[in-house]
Amino acid sequence: MRRHPPRFVRATAVCGAVTLFVSGCTLLSDDGSDDSGATVVELATHDSWNAPAEVIESFEQRHDIDLRIRKQGDAGALANKLVLTQADPIADLAYGIDSSFASRVLSEDVFAPYQSPNGDAGPQQYAPGGGNRLSAVDLGDVCVNIDLEWFAAHDVPPPENYSDLTDPRYENLMVAESPATSSPGLAFLLGTIAEYGTEGWQEYWQELEDNGLRVVSGWTEAYNQSFSGASGDGDRPIVVSYASSPVAEVDDTGRPRTEALLETCYRQVEYAGVLAGADHPDRAEEVVDFLLSERFQSTVAKNMYVYPTRDDVALPSNWDEVAPKPTDPNELDSAKVAEHRKQWIDEWRKQFT
Repeated sequence: MRRHPPRFVRATAVCGAVTLFVSGCTLLSDDGSDDSGATVVELATHDSWNAPAEVIESFEQRHDIDLRIRKQGDAGALANKLVLTQADPIADLAYGIDSSFASRVLSEDVFAPYQSPNGDAGPQQYAPGGGNRLSAVDLGDVCVNIDLEWFAAHDVPPPENYSDLTDPRYENLMVAESPATSSPGLAFLLGTIAEYGTEGWQEYWQELEDNGLRVVSGWTEAYNQSFSGASGDGDRPIVVSYASSPVAEVDDTGRPRTEALLETCYRQVEYAGVLAGADHPDRAEEVVDFLLSERFQSTVAKNMYVYPTRDDVALPSNWDEVAPKPTDPNELDSAKVAEHRKQWIDEWRKQFT
């Protein structure tokens, strides 16, 4: 799904469909516990999962749980996998379903009802439809980012909003991800639909194309290869990325070299939930509680470059200045997205490929 290196990943071995674990893995008993007696709970997630080992290990010890992480690709791939394996769930719970795909998994009854008591600290306000199957773990708002140094060096005033991006002064300066192949690309498309409506977004995209918009397949290509503000080797000072991206681009003095345009943001919420048919639903609920706990929530900004959903968790010291959380991002109803997502992507393909 994203986001920015460097990151420390706690890899936990999972040896396919069998229960025999080798090379440091464990032989599971019939009740699903490992040789220490801890209950093995499997968490399906996206490839950007990253949490401090000591925080996970402390939770495991306190709850007598052996938490095993199964990465499934990006948020779209995770959603597809969960739907396809609904009858035989691949894990006990899942984290990383975002608001673009929430209605799909909910309509397929992928998740079991559970509302964590920790939701009262803020996460419940982001629950899709106020429901009790998905708990909001983090916010990952997608926004246009700009290379401040490029604009200063070329004496060009930077853009501020969607409309500015079609101005001829920004011709051939922007790169975006395809909404057909990229989660941030889809979020940017949804943001333009929220901004210009179902009747106006295609005209807006045509104006972007006429102004030299470059479209690439994914975030890595757009940000790390085309964007001038990341490595300095790219030739485009405007890119679709995240509100948190500037944190990764501060100079040695702490000064931001890039900036997210907060008038171009689309809210992405990432959820966790207990999978229907899980082997250990009660223990999976404990993991959901943990993901919404103050301790885990305090790690998500630094480790996964997203914003916590708890109201009582502060951002790292430089975030308020470098990467403030958008206060008025565009949003679309998740049910509307589920109903029209394929249609909108197909219309985009016809027009721009």
